[in-house]
Amino acid sequence: MIKINFLNKIKRSNIVKIIFFLLSIILIVHTSIFWDTNQDKKLSEKNIIFTQSIQIPDELEFAGEKVPVENFDVYESLDRELSINVYWQSQTILLIKRANRFFPIIEPILKKHNIPDDFKYMSVAESGLMNAVSPSGAKGYWQFLEGTGKEYGLEINDEVDERYNIEKSTESACKFLNKSYKIYNNWTLAAASFNFGRKNLNKQINRQKSDNYYNLLLGEETGRYVFRLIAIKMILSNPQKYGFNINKEELYPIIPTSKIKIDSSITDFAKFAKEFSINYKILKILNPWLRENYLTNKNKNTYEIVIPKKRYRTFEN
Repeated sequence: MIKINFLNKIKRSNIVKIIFFLLSIILIVHTSIFWDTNQDKKLSEKNIIFTQSIQIPDELEFAGEKVPVENFDVYESLDRELSINVYWQSQTILLIKRANRFFPIIEPILKKHNIPDDFKYMSVAESGLMNAVSPSGAKGYWQFLEGTGKEYGLEINDEVDERYNIEKSTESACKFLNKSYKIYNNWTLAAASFNFGRKNLNKQINRQKSDNYYNLLLGEETGRYVFRLIAIKMILSNPQKYGFNINKEELYPIIPTSKIKIDSSITDFAKFAKEFSINYKILKILNPWLRENYLTNKNKNTYEIVIPKKRYRTFEN
């Protein structure tokens, strides 16, 4: 009897161990599933974005000229510029917003001079549609050096610098590009010459025995330049495709303005601004080419000063 009870105890003990073992396995599996689910939930709550490579179309053109993306070097150069501009979101969002304000000014000027519409993206690449100043001294929307600006008709002195005038600097850019096109018979090289200068570009064309931009080995800046234009075109012409969902009301609106002509001197632009019910700051924002708070106008030139219309700051009707 004692022996039977002892055996029963051993059996019960084994059964308890088995049950405990099975419960342990169930607990481990359940914990693992819970942990995985919980981790997924945490990742979702943190809005973690898994970035992806940007797809490049099989066929692309710039200014009506084919981009040979089938060539590995061309593909990789464009891939670099497209990736940089797509994933530099803060900068690209601002470019999209500014383009809404400035492209309507630039586009008709390009059309008037028979320049392909794609060259509006050059002003974006050059200055970000701002009155920028480069380390080399290039200034304005199109980044003209002083000598080149004067060569193409811009007035540049201590009081007036038309590199900061979007309309006049665009006119000058068109003159430069048309001259380059007559030389190269190619818009891609015309674009490269704007960045590199014709003298430097001609030297490389002669040295490398090639007049095809995509076959030329150029310096870092010019070697990337046209690809940057193409990448900007791809994004700004179809922002949503690249993940930029910007509401229409968030785009920077066109400022309603009128122009007044002056052919005399102005002693104080702060007082001048008040005559039109605006302040000095707004006057200078709309006329950044006026570099001082006065204008002597010794040569009695005629200038057009941009004045905003009523409710210009709130854009009310």
